[in-house]
Amino acid sequence: MQGTSRARILVASQAPGNRAHQSGRPFQDPSGMRLRDWLGLDETAFYDPDLVAIVPMGFCFPGYDRNGGDLPPRRECAPRWQAPFLALLPRIELLLPIGLHAQIRHLGRGPGLGERMRGWRGVFAAESRPRILPLPHPSWRNTAWLRRNSWFETDLLPVLRAEVARLRSAA
Repeated sequence: MQGTSRARILVASQAPGNRAHQSGRPFQDPSGMRLRDWLGLDETAFYDPDLVAIVPMGFCFPGYDRNGGDLPPRRECAPRWQAPFLALLPRIELLLPIGLHAQIRHLGRGPGLGERMRGWRGVFAAESRPRILPLPHPSWRNTAWLRRNSWFETDLLPVLRAEVARLRSAA
């Protein structure tokens, strides 16, 4: 978790993976490299707490499922502490819920990841503060989804990078 009251971008993640849990640094793995690329940020900018706040739904690695994937964040964590922490981030202008569990937490129940992601323009255009732009989890496990949905790279990523660049220059 990171962030100061000056942060403009909120990466609302699910829970740390095992590597991040052990290192104490979120997204310090290949998925973090992919996420930084999506945002158009180098490592220094991504880990600048005055620009990017990283607030997971859970603070601990939830363990692996029987297929070797990460379990969902523990249910009791986010309701207990997330709202008070987010209240300490008054300047957030862009909320990035990463993965389906975080999207459900911040956007409510609804369609599955694919349908929710295809509707990103409507979510981003909504009159909300902060603006919300849902993202799939940058894990290697979503590589096939990313290949099947080339619009993510051609349509969504340029909008994401432009918004991140705007907020970075305004900071």
